[in-house]
Amino acid sequence: MTTVRVQYAKTHLSALLAQVERGEEVVIARGAEEIARLVPLRAPRRRTLGFLAIDVPAEALFEPLPADELAAWEQ
Repeated sequence: MTTVRVQYAKTHLSALLAQVERGEEVVIARGAEEIARLVPLRAPRRRTLGFLAIDVPAEALFEPLPADELAAWEQ
């Protein structure tokens, strides 16, 4: 969560809205008093890689390469 003052929010509204679109919360304060909270209307969508129709499990990224493929990379 990010806290900003009113003047900063007025000057950087577009950047703050981009943060909110990424799922972050932004609190706007007048002096030391928090007066408003910017929150996303809906949860951020999961972005997909648009040009490939495959799904690689995250745990597969950390498995060692097979010997033949590793040899091809080392050449």
